[in-house]
Amino acid sequence: MTIRFDDRVAIVTGAGNGLGRCHALGLAARGAKVVVNDLGGSVDGSGGSSDAAKAVVAEIEAAGGEAIANGANVTKMDEVKAMVAQAMDKWGRVDILVNNAGVLRDKSFTKVELNDFGFVLDVHLMGSVNCSKAVWDIMREQNYGRIAMTTSSSGLYGNFGQTNYGAAKMGVIGLLNTLVLEGAKYGIKVNALSPCAATRMTEDIIPENLLELLTPESVTPALLYIVSEDSPNRTIITAGAGTYARTIINETAGKWFPNEDQTPEKIAEFWAEISDPATQKEYTSGNDQTTNMLTKAANGLGIKI
Repeated sequence: MTIRFDDRVAIVTGAGNGLGRCHALGLAARGAKVVVNDLGGSVDGSGGSSDAAKAVVAEIEAAGGEAIANGANVTKMDEVKAMVAQAMDKWGRVDILVNNAGVLRDKSFTKVELNDFGFVLDVHLMGSVNCSKAVWDIMREQNYGRIAMTTSSSGLYGNFGQTNYGAAKMGVIGLLNTLVLEGAKYGIKVNALSPCAATRMTEDIIPENLLELLTPESVTPALLYIVSEDSPNRTIITAGAGTYARTIINETAGKWFPNEDQTPEKIAEFWAEISDPATQKEYTSGNDQTTNMLTKAANGLGIKI
């Protein structure tokens, strides 16, 4: 079955270049009406121009699609609300939000300025919060919504010199996990894309002979899947150079100790059993962890549950 977005309205942030541009073009090519949002700044977030967003809109329109440009700064809620209002005034609904806007201010932790740390968190994490908040009640009322966060291996696994970026990119996973729970009964699904692509942000760190493999076009199919009508939910999909995978956060079953053995020495003694990957399980809420721990304690103490 062909995935289409006819009669759907999508907002894509940071859509003037790179991945965002490719996402916007991909959604429009499959029938979506697209708000192409881009502040037009450089990779580090400085400057600003609407020319890039307007150019993407022109591409979409030239191919027979519908789109509008918007220059909202995702860190400013009043501008984000105005962007959503623009979409509602034009098309009457918002079905898809792609939180893609981002910046880089890379430095090792010992050298990074706290202002730069906060700015990166503000754009990636609070930008995603602001945009999601601005469309949330609309999606609840129409009983349909698809929100895509953009995470990164830098957050999931770490990357030297990117404490700020990594913290922000892991932060959006925490946001996602709870939005999934709160949006479930309203037809809202929330997923995350972890892309590996050659963009303005990566061109300085990827060997040149591999850049041609890491195209935005190889990532966008994953984005289109996780915002489609029959998308999964609470899923992190990784994509790059034609490979697609799922990232899963698991927790081992653990081991229960009676009071007298609840010591760091006992943890060290049984660490292999505690951390046994064969017992790993994916939880879908914080309650799952609590249930596991209390069930083990009850069984160990002989308490009936």
